[in-house]
Amino acid sequence: MSRLRLASSTPAGAPEVRICVVGDALVSGVGDPKALGWVGRVAARTPQDEMALSVYTLGVPGENTADLGTRWWSEAGRRFGDHQGEHRVVIGLGRADIEAGLSIPRSRLNLANMLDDAHARRLPAFVVGPPPAADHALNLRIEELSATFSDVCRRRSVPYVDCFDPLYAHEDWLTDLASGDGEHPRQAGYGLIAWLVLHNGWYEWLGVPRP
Repeated sequence: MSRLRLASSTPAGAPEVRICVVGDALVSGVGDPKALGWVGRVAARTPQDEMALSVYTLGVPGENTADLGTRWWSEAGRRFGDHQGEHRVVIGLGRADIEAGLSIPRSRLNLANMLDDAHARRLPAFVVGPPPAADHALNLRIEELSATFSDVCRRRSVPYVDCFDPLYAHEDWLTDLASGDGEHPRQAGYGLIAWLVLHNGWYEWLGVPRP
């Protein structure tokens, strides 16, 4: 787990916003030589003129939605603690459901349960979907999974960032995958995911102006 707390010109007494980012290795920036991942890049581009932002990354390599649904609150709740400020959760989804053999209906239910749980706890949620792989056959299944996740979020009015369609044939994304371990991007790839997050509802979700 890592905590990102950025130095800023935030005035004293400004409200603190704590965000827990749960998911697999992608939320932890595995493979990024700058050790920022997309979460660090997004946090760095988030204005803090009127709030103090603390971001906690809680990634588990290869985690599917069943396992994530079991542990997300126990870990996020510890970071929120008795803090009286604003709390939010970001769910970063990968392709582990496919590798674990989970069906599309099961993946749908797992995400729906997490979002409903977050809503019951009055935690605004934001979801980042799985990016494409370098394998065509696997991508057909990731595309279906991403569409399923998107539909679950749409039905609950939760922001969803589609990382699959924009990156499927993106030359920089594919090159970045090939230059690493083939599963995790490097610096350029994480930068692309961060760009998608920032331009698909992030500022509106936080209620802050675009820089």
